[in-house]
Amino acid sequence: METTLRKSDEHESISDGNELRHGSVVIAAITSCTNTSNPSVMIGAALLARNALEKGLKVKSFVKTSFAPGSRVVIDYLKDAGLMDYLEELGFHLVGYGCTTCIGNSGPLKNEFINDIQDKDLVVASVLSGNRNFEGRINPHTRVNYLASPPLVVAFALAGTVSINMEKEPLGTDLEGNLVFLRDVWPNSKEITKLIDKFVSTKLYTKEYSEIFKGWDLWNELKPPKEDVYQWEENSTYIREPPFFKDFPMEKPPTTDIKGARVIALLGGSVTTDHISPAGTIPLDMPAGRYLISKGIDIDNFNSFGSRRGNDEVMMRGTFGNIRIKNLLTNREGGWTSYHPTKEIMPIYDAAIKYIDSNTPLIVIAGNDYGMGSSRDWAAKGTQLLGIKAVIAESFERIHRSNLVGMGVLPLQFKEGESATSLGLTGEETFDIYGIREIEPLSELDVTARGINEEELKFKVIARLDTPIDIEYYQNGGILHTVLRNMIKK
Repeated sequence: METTLRKSDEHESISDGNELRHGSVVIAAITSCTNTSNPSVMIGAALLARNALEKGLKVKSFVKTSFAPGSRVVIDYLKDAGLMDYLEELGFHLVGYGCTTCIGNSGPLKNEFINDIQDKDLVVASVLSGNRNFEGRINPHTRVNYLASPPLVVAFALAGTVSINMEKEPLGTDLEGNLVFLRDVWPNSKEITKLIDKFVSTKLYTKEYSEIFKGWDLWNELKPPKEDVYQWEENSTYIREPPFFKDFPMEKPPTTDIKGARVIALLGGSVTTDHISPAGTIPLDMPAGRYLISKGIDIDNFNSFGSRRGNDEVMMRGTFGNIRIKNLLTNREGGWTSYHPTKEIMPIYDAAIKYIDSNTPLIVIAGNDYGMGSSRDWAAKGTQLLGIKAVIAESFERIHRSNLVGMGVLPLQFKEGESATSLGLTGEETFDIYGIREIEPLSELDVTARGINEEELKFKVIARLDTPIDIEYYQNGGILHTVLRNMIKK
């Protein structure tokens, strides 16, 4: 329970839970379709809320609270047990069912707190009972994000800080000024079991899931088109015709070597798919936000990347746009790069379009475990749409490697013991990759990197096309093209 952020280590700017400072909790979210399906932790969270209220504890004003279980059954048994009111009194109101804070849909913080965080450059936290806490995913203003059980989410909302040892330090004081510790409000396991036995029944699940296809008024009032083939709306900013089959050649194109490639991103190790794939808030001052503004969309209606994942124009603009990604071609954190011909620092999307316009192929160079984390299809789709032909990394996460192949992007691995650092690569070089025309599973390819002064560095990489089917997908331009060509042949 003791955090590594110690109040005595730095200075008085570390939060004690009473003021918005470093370490303050600004988001406390009971969320996720997984652990909210466990009645014991849900009832436990509600009992902790009840016990805290009886002691006179309150959630701090700067903590944004929310409650998003994966199933309506959760609300049913909490209401039947008379426990929902306690959560709501602490601010844990129902915001919906399904993915919220965990997928980056936390919603905005109050402007007064955003201003404080930005003006003082505060490192503030979210605590959520979700599945993921990747950098930059939860909220653009929380630099650290911690996963916890639903009862502990309530506890940290009461404490207001992650800089606390809850075994030794109090959550607050009661109405008489006495210290209240976590142990004083922690729910009794026997009471949890008793309430589960009484209020969590098969009948609740049967009732809710028997109506799962019934829908609600807004859904039922939709008037879908009657055509057999979907009619794309040119002006839609949510769903556009995917570009993957435009100008689709019926015959498999010839596989060629990559020549004259430039590095769009030079990355370190453990780059996750959440660093690559667009998620969460759409920033106003970056390419995706500018695109929506150009389409007449007000900032209040931007919604999130997740809600606009059917629009490739939005999603490709957000690829590699994570606010915490570190591209070593620049000194800036976030989705920025150096456009090599002019040395201008610009968003990765803007530079990629310039390279596409000049028919310049692109590559990404990275460290170990590239693409780790959740399987994000847009991490590969966006990569392909930005004109990236290959990724050279020290190692790949299994699923993302497969997804790159599925989008026709060539995954290449440095040989054992080699890396961008050991080879002295700066990312400013121009790259030629030979041997692609004769490529076989796990074959070695030759790479020539030419520096600014035309000095050449030659090294070998391993083609991470691991199987014959990988070869077929890559040579067809990806799995989509492979499947379509096979269908046409039949």
